[in-house]
Amino acid sequence: QVQLVESGGGLVQSGESLRLSCTASGVLFSISLMGWYRQAPGKQRELVATADRRGGTNYADFVKARFTISRDVPKSTVYLQMNNLKPEDSAVYYCYIQDIGKTEYWGQGTQVTVSS
Repeated sequence: QVQLVESGGGLVQSGESLRLSCTASGVLFSISLMGWYRQAPGKQRELVATADRRGGTNYADFVKARFTISRDVPKSTVYLQMNNLKPEDSAVYYCYIQDIGKTEYWGQGTQVTVSS
């Protein structure tokens, strides 16, 4: 059974940083894409960033130049370094994995709260 374990969320002040991590374990067909989505109260879940196996990355416009996604392929781990956090970044952040068979997996979510 595939399991995604997230860590690194918390409460910070505006302008501070956090680093999220997510490690996949279990029977997993080769991972193609790893990334992060977020969902704020009353809003739809939205893409934050993704990283593919070759190191290619994709970012939402609202986090470019502030967030950096990285991936440790052998460890099946993805990181999200979040700098200069803003109150509008407050949300539950979800780890996302897609294997090469296009099956998707989601983490349980980790809360990020940014106070002004």
